[in-house]
Formats: sequence, C-alpha cells, structure tokens
Amino acid sequence: MLKAGVLGAGHLGKIHLKLLQQSSKYELVGFYDPIEDYARQVSNEFGYVHFTSIDELIDAVDVIDIVTPTLNHFDCAVSAIEKGKHIFIEKPITKTVEEAELLRDLVQKKKIRGQVGHVERFNPAFTAVKDMISNPMFIESHRLAEFNPRGTDVPVVLDLMIHDIDIILSVVNSEVKDIHASGVSVISDTPDIANARIEFENGCVANLTASRISLKNMRKSRFFQKDAYISVDFLEKKSEVVKMKDAPENPDDFAMILQNAEGNKKQIYFENPRIEQNNAILDELESFADAINNGSTPIVSLRQGTRALQVAQQIINNF
Repeated sequence: MLKAGVLGAGHLGKIHLKLLQQSSKYELVGFYDPIEDYARQVSNEFGYVHFTSIDELIDAVDVIDIVTPTLNHFDCAVSAIEKGKHIFIEKPITKTVEEAELLRDLVQKKKIRGQVGHVERFNPAFTAVKDMISNPMFIESHRLAEFNPRGTDVPVVLDLMIHDIDIILSVVNSEVKDIHASGVSVISDTPDIANARIEFENGCVANLTASRISLKNMRKSRFFQKDAYISVDFLEKKSEVVKMKDAPENPDDFAMILQNAEGNKKQIYFENPRIEQNNAILDELESFADAINNGSTPIVSLRQGTRALQVAQQIINNF
C-alpha cells in the first residue's frame, strides 16, 4: 500500500481523505491544513492525523494529494517533488501555464508520477462511450451550475469549463487552430458565464458554454461524427448513442429511415450503453496508485493537465 497524505481539508479535501482511508491501495497517513483551529476540528471529528507542517507530512508519505486552492498548487507540488514524492493535484493543475510546465519538467526529471484531478474522465457516462467517440467533427458542451461562492476566486473557465476542455482534448486528435470566446462577470470579480468556440487543425469545432449563475444544474456534452451522434450527461450519468448505417432493401415497419436529396437511405439505431456506477474520485485516485505501482503513464498526466490549462488561458485571453 502507498502511504498518502492530503494537503488541504476543505470541502473536496475531506472527500479525498475519506476515500483514501477507504481505499485498499493507500494507507492514509494524515493531512495538513494551514488553519490550525479548523484542522484540529477535522481531526477530532473524523479521526485523521493532523500534521502541523507541510514538510513533516511530505516526509511521512509516498504520495501527496494536493487539494488546496489553485494559488497554492505550485508551491505545494514543488515541495513534494523535490523530496521525490508522487503528486496528485486537483484541477486546474496550477495558476499559470508557466508553473504547470515547470511541474511537468520537474516530475520527469525526478522520475516520479504526477496526475491531475480531472474527475470527469472517470465519470461512468463518459467511460461507457469514450471508445465509441472516433474523429468527432462537432462537439457541443454545456456546464451550468447554480451560484456557489466556493470557486469564485477564479474565472468560470478555470472553475467549470476546464472539465469539458480536458474531455474534448482527450478525444480530438488534433492541435488547436483558433479560439473565439466571450465572458461576462455578473456576481464575481471574474467572469461567471463564458462561451468558447475552439477550432482544430483537422476541422473539428467545439462549442463550449459554462455558467455558475444558472437556475439549474446541467453538465452535458454532444459529439457528432460520421454516421454517429453520442450524448453524455455527466450529471445524470446517462449516455445515448445514435448510429446510422445503410438501410436494408426491405426494412421492417418500425425501422427509422432517413433519405437525403440524392436518394441515399440510412437507418437509425439507438443504443443506451450500460453504465457501471462508480465513485469517480475514488477511481481516479486508485488509477494513480496503479500508475505508480506499474510504472505506467497516469490517465490524466501533468502534460494533459498543462494542455487543458493552456487552452483555458487562451479562452480567458480572448475575452
């Protein structure tokens, strides 16, 4: 078992602590949080060992799980990497692309593993269909949330949209060609609602909308590719696949047939992939343990986390 420690015991940090304690692949050693009174409260309530310094915790573990505010990601990660510890770091990887690139290079130099917490990669609705997504040419994503003061220290692009940026980059095998974007601040000092159009070199276009001032929550993505349409509902954990193929000469009475202007006929088929319910955060943490133990590349590497941040920053710079 890998000895793990958590930096940050806020809302998400407490979830990580609970799951690491439950995991058969980790031994939870303890946590550090800079707010002493709060840290003692968490320790007393849940029984986790509270360390009074970051260095003390780092020295005691094999893996550091960084669940601090984004502004602190870089310094925490460097402290762990310099001591040869593997790092799991919540999204976005760092505040700036320059910091992310430094972490990526440091991890490679130290020959340790690093993974970024882009949890939607482990959402069962996405994992059920990701192998069916092949050369999509148009993608539409909506990630809408009711207002929550937590997370408003960063633009909605880094808070919410970056989930969909990472998903899209993981399925589009092409470099970004151009980006158009707009963002509006309504409640926060940074944009609360944003839209971005990403054009890729291979002709694929992705249209993304993110809002943290909506009246209802929505997390949906739609992937359009030749002869198929794939819908993923990350919130409800549902997927739908609509496929088309050449219609038979004598279709049955209930077959759905489309005919274009040239007279070509296609038959439509609906598939509802089986969704295996899971805890996505536990899965991402345990996949990181597997990568460490097997010497393999993490599912969401620091390189991929850096690329997602690069695109997110390009979007912000286009406002």
